[in-house]
Amino acid sequence: MTPDLSGLGRFADSALLVLASLAEGPKHGYAVMRDVQVQSQVRMGPGTLYGTISRLEQQGWITPLPARDRRHPYAITAAGRIVLRRECLSLQAFAASVLALGSSQ
Repeated sequence: MTPDLSGLGRFADSALLVLASLAEGPKHGYAVMRDVQVQSQVRMGPGTLYGTISRLEQQGWITPLPARDRRHPYAITAAGRIVLRRECLSLQAFAASVLALGSSQ
């Protein structure tokens, strides 16, 4: 089953980064921001992060977990894992085709 991405328009880079972070396990917002910066050298601000989290939650690709102290962790869902895998494979295919262009000259 192919997930419907129409609600996101173009698949946002921030969505891919958040899903990738949560694929390692549940995290709260600040931990996701830190993780994204370490993994991709992208500095994601709180507005971008929580807007992305809201959209991913509406799509059913992440779910909130019970709060710990004042931290609100999130976890990737099975549907979110499918979307993450599909998007990564698509990026891999794109990168391979672009890299092949460079070697043909």
